[in-house]
Amino acid sequence: MTDRVIENNQVTVMGEIVSGFTYSHQIYGEGFYMMDVKCQRLSESFDTIPVMVSERLVDVTADYRGYLVSVNGQFRSYNRHEEHRNRLVLSVFARELAFVDEMEESSKTNQIFLDGYICKPPIYRKTPLGREIADLLLAVNRPYGKSDYIPCICWGRNARFANGFSVGDRCAVWGRIQSREYMKKVDEENLEKRVAFEVSVSKLEIVEQTPQTQS
Repeated sequence: MTDRVIENNQVTVMGEIVSGFTYSHQIYGEGFYMMDVKCQRLSESFDTIPVMVSERLVDVTADYRGYLVSVNGQFRSYNRHEEHRNRLVLSVFARELAFVDEMEESSKTNQIFLDGYICKPPIYRKTPLGREIADLLLAVNRPYGKSDYIPCICWGRNARFANGFSVGDRCAVWGRIQSREYMKKVDEENLEKRVAFEVSVSKLEIVEQTPQTQS
């Protein structure tokens, strides 16, 4: 059961460590820490991805900024209560971590596979230039009755396809994790720069439809 569930959420990120370690939490005496990994895109831009790592995987007292690292794990979420509301916080949970000497051009520096369930109606729209976009929220099951809620963004024909999905449909998604800056209004006078994380979908397919979708 556990192995099957883990297979539905697989992430590999490779890149440069660009932060120190900050303490996150402790479970059964095992400490977990956050660090940021900068992953190059095919273009000149990059994504800075938060990675949660156990103190048993790496020396969290050391400074590894500038080192290249390969991380295998899962994309996880939790709700953090702030400003009288819950905020969805996302990070890569590292199951394996290895330092690498260099990045080969053929390296898959940022890839993710998810198998989960649509838990909100898709939001389909077009940009002013006519580009089609669809937002999905995918619930991906974890062991012991937990789930991760992963926002996904689809483009073009994938967006048109996703717009036909219904709540409860099970679908598989392939893509990459992307970071996106936006401005959040914190009060009447002030804006605050924040970073959102989502899965940019390159491929998706329906695994199982709900009865209302089939009819």
